[in-house]
Amino acid sequence: MELARFLHGRPDDRTAGITLTHGRAYEAFGTAFFAGRRRRVFARLAELSGARPGDHALDVGCGTGYLTRFMAAAVTPAGTVRGIDPSPDVLAHARRLSGRHPHCTYADGVAERLDAPDDTYDVVVSSLMIHHLPPDVRGRAVAEMLRVLRPGGRLLIADFRPPAHPVARHLVGALTGPAMEHNPVRLIAPLVRQTGFDEVTTGDLSPWIHHVRGVKPQGAA
Repeated sequence: MELARFLHGRPDDRTAGITLTHGRAYEAFGTAFFAGRRRRVFARLAELSGARPGDHALDVGCGTGYLTRFMAAAVTPAGTVRGIDPSPDVLAHARRLSGRHPHCTYADGVAERLDAPDDTYDVVVSSLMIHHLPPDVRGRAVAEMLRVLRPGGRLLIADFRPPAHPVARHLVGALTGPAMEHNPVRLIAPLVRQTGFDEVTTGDLSPWIHHVRGVKPQGAA
């Protein structure tokens, strides 16, 4: 279970969730875990987000910034993307990997209390983060994503989809812990709808990703 503790981090008194540590090692694990398909999967997630050149985007729980950098490519030349995460170590690694990219910045922050005014962003994304939050906090995090989006703005949440085969699922649990073995990704879409998003759609990307998209209604507060 050492790997499980490594993947799911440590408690942080600023958030009901947990904070990842060891950014460099986490990045290496992410590369290995997708078995050569990580770039394809995250490039597709950036495409599915609907981000366009000139958009201002937010990546909630950005970790080492892997999706953030794909989003930065999608919004250039005039757009920006900001990654937020509560872990100083993973943010430091994200900044190292991003270099001096003029469209890509990072800041300390927690999902359930986003430090941004209402109606700030055109796109909000989050990948492999929401299972780190307790179930009773996930609604608050999604509500914050709704709040900071402009009317008509687009949401994409992607999270780990456990294998359907019970043996494979048990192996995932043995390696990473119950949070990923039993991750209830099918509950994300109903939560997004209940929070107030319209046009909610879902899909899967091989090997491990379930994604949910939504749109903030025009005229929504």
